[in-house]
Amino acid sequence: MTDAAFPTTGYLAWQSSQIIAGRLERALRAGDLTLAQHNALQQVFWTPGVPAAEIARRSGITAQSMGRVGQLVERGLLRREPHPTSRRSMRLFATAEGDEAAARAASIARRIERETTSPLPPDDKDTIHRLLYRLVEELNPDALAIDSRSLN
Repeated sequence: MTDAAFPTTGYLAWQSSQIIAGRLERALRAGDLTLAQHNALQQVFWTPGVPAAEIARRSGITAQSMGRVGQLVERGLLRREPHPTSRRSMRLFATAEGDEAAARAASIARRIERETTSPLPPDDKDTIHRLLYRLVEELNPDALAIDSRSLN
């Protein structure tokens, strides 16, 4: 392909992410979660005590979009605790119900990933994963700053 080829790699990546995100959002609605809430739950599960602003940075969304995190606190899925060194920051922790909701949502995400990558052979899936990881590692390394307790 030439430099002027359409579609570009960025366009194809954007299309793929839109398809996956749309399917994931629809599937999560059944569990009464938005995509932003799912991201928040996963980030708190991966890194207990993470502040909401850090979740926003890691997820690549605005702090204003994190407003729905308050709903997770109201629903008893997350709890807030004061940050030990910053009076302006609150740390987020999952409750037992939050851990269960995060596990269900992660299962849904894995199912959507299997469905959306099913046309590809395993080697191609591994290659795409590795290449996307390298891109995110370079472009938004905060997105990969997680605690290893949930990487099973």
